[in-house]
Amino acid sequence: MLRSMENFDSIYVACGPTDLRKNVDGLSILIKRSFQMDPFSDSIFLFCNGARNRLKALIWDKNGFIMLYTRLDGAGARFKWPTDPVQARDITYRQLEQLMDGFSIDPPKGFSEVTATMLWL
Repeated sequence: MLRSMENFDSIYVACGPTDLRKNVDGLSILIKRSFQMDPFSDSIFLFCNGARNRLKALIWDKNGFIMLYTRLDGAGARFKWPTDPVQARDITYRQLEQLMDGFSIDPPKGFSEVTATMLWL
């Protein structure tokens, strides 16, 4: 039985797009080989497709894997999925809520430095 997501040890996001045609076996191999993590750990592993409108979660539940799948419908509905060069990123439960609500989990970027130039009249 799936317990509350805030009770897991870790929540990992696979940054960038993942081929969501992969099923439980393909995603668990990806976790093991690409991220050097244990798919049987007390963690949630999240994956998103290239269009950022589909999401899969893989969870080990002591007796087998649970795979959750969600698809956003509607024009322009997209997850604000992280694309930083880190392969897998550990996030908090609050960041998971933000991600599922359509918000970015990355801090906003400020203005770049502006240099003054002299104007001669």
